[in-house]
Amino acid sequence: MFQTFDVRTDPANGPKRLALLRAELLRHGYDGFIVPRADAHQGEYVAACDERLAWLTGFTGSAGVAATLGGKSAVFVDGRYTLQAQAQVDAHAFEHLHLVEHGLYKWLEDHLLRGQWLAFDPWLHTLRERRQLEKVCARTGAELVAVETNPLDAVWADRPAPPMEPVEIHPIEFAGRENADKLADVCRVITREGADAAVLTEPEAICWTFNIRGHDLPHLPVPLAFAILHVAGKPEIFIASNKLSEEVRTYLEPLADLREVDALPARLHALGAGGKSVLLNPARAASAIAGLVIAGGGTLVEGADPTERLKAVKNDAEQAGARAAHRRDGLAMIRFLAWLDREALSGGHDEISAAKKLEALRIETGELRDLSFDSISGLGPNSALPHYRVTSATSLPFKAGEIYLIDSGGQYRDGTTDITRTVILGTPTPGMRRHYTLVLKGHIAVATVKFPKGTSGAQLDTLARYHLWQAGLDFDHGTGHGIGSYLSVHEGPQRISKLGTVALEPGMILSNEPGYYRTGEYGIRLENLVLVRKAKAVDGGEKDLLDFETLSFTPFDRRLIDTDLLTGAERAWLDAYHAQTHAMFAGDLDDADRAWLEQATAPL
Repeated sequence: MFQTFDVRTDPANGPKRLALLRAELLRHGYDGFIVPRADAHQGEYVAACDERLAWLTGFTGSAGVAATLGGKSAVFVDGRYTLQAQAQVDAHAFEHLHLVEHGLYKWLEDHLLRGQWLAFDPWLHTLRERRQLEKVCARTGAELVAVETNPLDAVWADRPAPPMEPVEIHPIEFAGRENADKLADVCRVITREGADAAVLTEPEAICWTFNIRGHDLPHLPVPLAFAILHVAGKPEIFIASNKLSEEVRTYLEPLADLREVDALPARLHALGAGGKSVLLNPARAASAIAGLVIAGGGTLVEGADPTERLKAVKNDAEQAGARAAHRRDGLAMIRFLAWLDREALSGGHDEISAAKKLEALRIETGELRDLSFDSISGLGPNSALPHYRVTSATSLPFKAGEIYLIDSGGQYRDGTTDITRTVILGTPTPGMRRHYTLVLKGHIAVATVKFPKGTSGAQLDTLARYHLWQAGLDFDHGTGHGIGSYLSVHEGPQRISKLGTVALEPGMILSNEPGYYRTGEYGIRLENLVLVRKAKAVDGGEKDLLDFETLSFTPFDRRLIDTDLLTGAERAWLDAYHAQTHAMFAGDLDDADRAWLEQATAPL
């Protein structure tokens, strides 16, 4: 299976490991050190060898940072992970603080003393983060010191080896465009930005550009690598050579010079020495990369990754692949929900057994390469935690009268999926039905909106929240994120959120996932993926409009819908959605599952 439910860390290790780190810092004369949840690529997922924050503190969430300074230490996480940090991190060793409200920089400014040395690993902090640290040190009179070797690594005795999984060629039937054409497009972007070269630090960008994939990270089908793209000259890919078979090497060598990763610093310095201007993203590129270019005498051109917009707009083959992947995944989801309805309350089932069942059904498709993330399988109070990860220590047994939320997805060679359904085990309360229906109304509002070209996700985000707001309710996450094509399940720059300033374009795929969370009781989230497309012309209209094609097809729980709260248009949309779901899948199900689907998709 592609996920485990083991308890990965022990809070009791925190004090011992913190003592080891402090001793190592003292040996080097450092007063403080920062441990982010990051690797040199600054991505969402990190390999086991880069889980420094988890090793030190016990915190296993996807966003956080720890700092130790003198006799004080703290761990900072955002609101998604407050309860998780309380359970995983020893509060006597690390003060628990909010990543945004208190913040690392404020904490450092409150505790740094003049003349102290604050150490950091420049490969684990972005250029933007380094600049913030420099400002803090300037205000406090402290000195920021970039370490050459990470002191935590020196005391991590059983640190895992770096991943060395084989690279795969991503076939043109799924990629849709030859890599030479993509390279030409990327170089045009670099030229437009006024740069001679660009450094690609995110493996997803390299995979998309060169039509390759890998398995170095959990749930993200990429090899760890860097690349330098030259406007004039052959690209360079920096990757461990033992990941490359002869077939892959033969495929890549005409396209790029292949170098070992440890050759990157010298090549970055050489770029600078050649007087080159180099494009990189200060918010995503490690500060060490910028430092090496500048040290050589080069110039930085700060901007977005040149592949970002190109990668976000899916071509015809990628769009067709997304539809195929969602149909395959939808069948597994329907079989799962039918099983859940029959078996959940039969005894012996819990959050883990349900997650395992859904994964097994995806594996039965014969096409699953990985999950797109660890399934969020939460019952009752656990469903109220938007980023809950079930473990053997937290798994709740199923019981009647509880809401169950399952947020999950698959990685297939033709597409990446992500879907959330919320169901009732037994009979819902009126409050559950009301909250579910308010969330559903927001989901339908996003699914059915027409909008002019140039509209951003921030402008659409209000639609998902409107009915909740009128009831004095809201949710604390974005309404939608971008999705890759057999790449990251969280892809930019497109998003539907209060921070989504990028205009949506035809070909972009996003999630539509409003929610509501009643702490300690239940959570509701309803998620489909949608594809931006050109809308049909409106009679009398003067604007070219866009709308969304829904990609995900799985029934919504009719038992949780208060039809009195729906408008006629909303009921019509839901009935049409369910009718299409029935037409797509009824012929592929056995008798029991087909009977369940008949009932689940019956008109309201």
